[in-house]
Amino acid sequence: MKNTKISGKKVLITAGAQGIGEAITKHFIDSGAHVAIHYFSSADTATKLVEYAKNKELNAVAISGDLTKETDANTVVEKTVEALGGLDILINNAGSLVARKMLNDIETDFWHKVMDINMTSMLFVTRAAKPHLAKNKNSSIVNLSSLAGRKGGHAGSLVYATSKGAILTFTRALASELGPDGVRVNAVAPGLILGTSFHNTHTTKESAEKTIAGIPIQRAGNADDVARAVLYLASEYDGFITGATLDINGGVYNM
Repeated sequence: MKNTKISGKKVLITAGAQGIGEAITKHFIDSGAHVAIHYFSSADTATKLVEYAKNKELNAVAISGDLTKETDANTVVEKTVEALGGLDILINNAGSLVARKMLNDIETDFWHKVMDINMTSMLFVTRAAKPHLAKNKNSSIVNLSSLAGRKGGHAGSLVYATSKGAILTFTRALASELGPDGVRVNAVAPGLILGTSFHNTHTTKESAEKTIAGIPIQRAGNADDVARAVLYLASEYDGFITGATLDINGGVYNM
């Protein structure tokens, strides 16, 4: 369904060419947004998404970068503004579990790596984007957290869950700070979303089946379930929702 409030908006999606990010990018394009698609390794998909947008007569650009590096993050934002002529909406989607490790097996370098991928990268991109977002009367940021940030995650996801919990707090704090600039900041916390490289890599079939058995609506989520929610929160740039987290988990966790 087309979200008409998104039409003509200029959007940056980090890790916008794989898994949930790809679905988010497609939903923005289908709603008439101009998109900057950041990617780290998925160049082919990023290029296809740019073509998809241009076929709909929309501006689109694919930008590569390692967002854990401050200079790369700044460059991604600069290239976005240059290509699109401004920035209305930022989707902080980049992140990874990297590997499952229990407390005793977590090396210091691993801790920093996961924190940098999930949290520090978000700081870098958001900080670079803020002056451009604040130029508008209304702007929107949506951060990707996780059910793991609420519940603590499955075994071996201690660092990942901690970083995703930090994103929830980052979202609330940023909403307070950027509110006077007309920038609304919200988050989504997806549960089990199958069909993505994340769960294909880190979740066994048995683990997925066990998790689904405990989901009240008796199914796993998919990338489109998340993309629709992200699009909704992003479109509330002139609304009253900020500092909120939308849980997308089929009823596993509620509060």
